[in-house]
Amino acid sequence: MSAPQLRSLSLGAGVQSTCLLLLAAEGHLPGLDVAIFADTGWEPRSVYTHLDRIEREIAEPAGIPILRVSSGNIRDDALDPSKRFASMPLHILNSQGTAGMSRRQCTGQYKIRPIKEKVRRLLGYPYPQRIPAGVYVEQWIGISVDEVHRAKDADVVYMKNRFPLLELGFSRADCLRLLRSRGFGETPKSACLGCPYHGNSQWRQLRDGSPEEWQDVVEFDHAIRKGNARATAQGTPLLGQAYLHRSRRPLDQAPIDRVTAHEWSGRQGDIFDAIADAELENGDADGCSPWACRSGSPMPDGFDLTA
Repeated sequence: MSAPQLRSLSLGAGVQSTCLLLLAAEGHLPGLDVAIFADTGWEPRSVYTHLDRIEREIAEPAGIPILRVSSGNIRDDALDPSKRFASMPLHILNSQGTAGMSRRQCTGQYKIRPIKEKVRRLLGYPYPQRIPAGVYVEQWIGISVDEVHRAKDADVVYMKNRFPLLELGFSRADCLRLLRSRGFGETPKSACLGCPYHGNSQWRQLRDGSPEEWQDVVEFDHAIRKGNARATAQGTPLLGQAYLHRSRRPLDQAPIDRVTAHEWSGRQGDIFDAIADAELENGDADGCSPWACRSGSPMPDGFDLTA
C-alpha cells in the first residue's frame, strides 16, 4: 500500500482522542498532520472549553492544526419543521406501554459526514470529484483495548482507519492516567447535551452544576415528545411518545438521583427490569465518538413509530 497523503485524528475531545492528541504532540506517535473536530452545535460547555484548552496548550505548540467542521445544529434542526433531521436514538413509549428506541442517524449526519467532506477537501478532491486510486488519508481513531469491538474499517477507500491506542495496548484507564499526569484529569465525555445515552450521573451533573444547560435540555425534551418537528408537520408524528431519559418520563420528572435498577423497576414497571445498575447510573462510559457511538437497540417487531 502506498503512503497516506495525510494523517488525521478524529478528535471527539473526549478521553481517548485527547490522549491520542497528547501522544502525538509529545512525539510518541509521530506524523500527525491535522485533527478534525465535528461540532454538532449542541456540545456541553465543558467540551468546548476543553477543546479550546487542548488546542492552545497541546496542538498549537506541536504544530497540529485543529479543524472544526459542522453540518448544522442538531438541536435547532430537530425543532425546525423546515429542516430534514437525522434522528437521535430517543427512548420511545407507545400507548400500549411497549418500549423501544428510535433509529440513530445523528452520528452519521452531524459527525461522520462533515469529517468526510473535510477529508475530501484536504486531499484536494471535494465531492463529487473522483478520488484517484491510492490517494487516501490515514485516520486515527481513539478506541482503547476495552472497546476493541468498536474498531472497524472505514467504509470509503479514501480513508484508512488506524487505532494507535490498540497498537500501544492502552485502556481507557491508561488514557486517564496519562491525562491526569499532564493536568488534563477533568477531560469531559464528548456527547451532545441531550444525548439519550446519558446515564443518571450525567443528567445530575447538568442539573446540579450547569442550570442553564439543564433548562435547555429539559425544554428540548418537552419539545420532542411527538418526534422531530418536520415529521409532525408532515402529518407523521410518533405513534407513541419520545423522551431523552430511559425511564421514558419527562426529564425534569425522571428518577435521576442514584437508584438501583431493582428499586427503579419496582417504581416504574417490568420494562426496566433488565437495565444494569452501571449503565443506568453511568450511561455510555466513552461518550459519543464519531466512529464508535453505540447504534442503539433495534426496535421490537411490529413497533410502529408513525401514526
